[in-house]
Amino acid sequence: MSAPEVWLRGRPVEGVPGLLQPVAHSLLQCREELERLLPGTTPDRIWHSEKAAASIGFHVLHAIGSLDRLFTYARGALLSDAQRQVLAQESQPDTDLTADDLLAAFDAAVERALDQLRSTEEAVLTHERLVGRSKLPSTVIGLLFHAVEHTQRHVGQATTTSKLLTNR
Repeated sequence: MSAPEVWLRGRPVEGVPGLLQPVAHSLLQCREELERLLPGTTPDRIWHSEKAAASIGFHVLHAIGSLDRLFTYARGALLSDAQRQVLAQESQPDTDLTADDLLAAFDAAVERALDQLRSTEEAVLTHERLVGRSKLPSTVIGLLFHAVEHTQRHVGQATTTSKLLTNR
């Protein structure tokens, strides 16, 4: 029998403020789902795209990149040139990246995000943050929630794409 989802295990993530526990649980759940999905997946399968649907690799890279970008905005910082370059390259297949590489990169992104959550004070959660070149208004909690919701969505799409490739 598989373990319940992270949020149903009754264990808080150490050092993460109470109001941010759902964000941390979601990140850890995404990591577990990719740990089940990616091992043993060949680069050909990771980067296969069919009928204009994005590849598994794109979904994982985009989850990593968007998590980094949204957490940057949550800190009140602007994107760096390197972050903009990563965004531009996310949709390009990189067959040199293996399943292990993607897992390691995703794990590192989750650890950076958890570290940021640990240093985020609940008192700032409703503080305004500006997003993107258009400087659209959001809040710290809005950005953190959207970051994990967006990550969940792309991990789910990677899972669906993998299942579709298996059933073709």
